[in-house]
Amino acid sequence: MANRVTKTAFISEAEYLAGEKIAETKHEYIDGEIFAMAGASASHNRISLNVARKFGNHLEAKPCQPYMSDMKVKVGTKYFYPDVLVDCSGLADDSHVTEKPTLIVEVLSKSTRRMDETTKRIAYTQIDSLLEYVLIEQDFVDIEIIRRRTGWQSEHFYLGDSLTFESIALTLTVEDIYARVNNPELVEWRQLQAEASSESKLINP
Repeated sequence: MANRVTKTAFISEAEYLAGEKIAETKHEYIDGEIFAMAGASASHNRISLNVARKFGNHLEAKPCQPYMSDMKVKVGTKYFYPDVLVDCSGLADDSHVTEKPTLIVEVLSKSTRRMDETTKRIAYTQIDSLLEYVLIEQDFVDIEIIRRRTGWQSEHFYLGDSLTFESIALTLTVEDIYARVNNPELVEWRQLQAEASSESKLINP
């Protein structure tokens, strides 16, 4: 999500959770401070929807389930709204919070990168159930995955690559994830792909 602005110096978890049920704007909570979440860009939404849709189709009729940005993740005295998450613990229908996500995806922007790459990375990797944390850039093409299996070492994927979400046994192309996103790198890539396809048809009619 976009800019987060500190709303108050300190409130309790109980006050935060009660207020969040009636708040018009969502807030994340970090050790007593709350941060208002502004709206996301079209590119941000497209990437999040692409990922959630692919996850949902793959996990249909399976125990694990994807959720988008209205589901909170609790880590100690912190509450976050990931862009996409997968939970395999079997949440109740009235749940608004999970403490046992298996996979978390954040879509980065200039305003959220620092939070997603530092505060959230540290917090998320403390979750016992979490197997993968995925960070997707919206303004250029770069997908980073860190996995518990590798000791949270970083892997990056770019245009032309395929990547596997090991925690849910799903392989996607980078292009799948960036479908309908039109940042400069993707526009150039699609033009080159179209030209290559045209040349191939001329050579092999």
